[in-house]
Amino acid sequence: MSIRSEWKDFGDRWAVLTLYQRFEQVVTMALSLLLILVILAAMWNLFLRVVVGLVLQGSLDPTDHQVFQSVFGAIFTVIIALEFKRSIVVSVESHDTVFHVRTVVLVALLALLRKFIILDLDKTGAATIAALAFATLALGGIYWTIRWQDAGRAAAREPAADQGAVGGSVPGRRD
Repeated sequence: MSIRSEWKDFGDRWAVLTLYQRFEQVVTMALSLLLILVILAAMWNLFLRVVVGLVLQGSLDPTDHQVFQSVFGAIFTVIIALEFKRSIVVSVESHDTVFHVRTVVLVALLALLRKFIILDLDKTGAATIAALAFATLALGGIYWTIRWQDAGRAAAREPAADQGAVGGSVPGRRD
C-alpha cells in the first residue's frame, strides 16, 4: 500500500469520527510521540551505561549484584515503555476508543517484575515484599481471567460449523 493511499484511507476514517473520537485519536498519537521520546532517552541512557561503563571504563562489573540490578532495571524500563507504546499503536490502528484492560494489566505485571529485579533485599522489609508478591498474584489472576474470557468470546464467534463437536462444547476449552 502506498503512502498516498494510506493517507486517503486515514482521511476517510477521520471523516466519520465524532469530535470526541477525533480528540481521543489526537491524544493517543501525542502520547505515542512522547513515548517514542521516552524510549529513545531510555535506550540512550542504557547504551551509555553499558558501553561507557562496561567497555570503555571497565568499571561496570556484570557479576556485581547492584550492577546487574541497574542494567536489567534499565532494560525492563525500555521493555515496559515499548509494550505501552505498542498498546497505544494497537488502539490507534484498531480505532478502539479504550485501551484493552489486558494490555494495561500486562504492563503493570512488567513493572512489578522490574521492581522485583531492582529490589534491594537487604533494605526492603518483609511486608513490602509480601505486598508486591500479593499484587503480582492478583494481577496474574486478573490477567488469566481476562485471557480466559477472551478465549471464550473468540470461540463463541467461530462459525456454527466448527461447533459440531460432541455435546456442543467448544474444542480446547475447559468450562
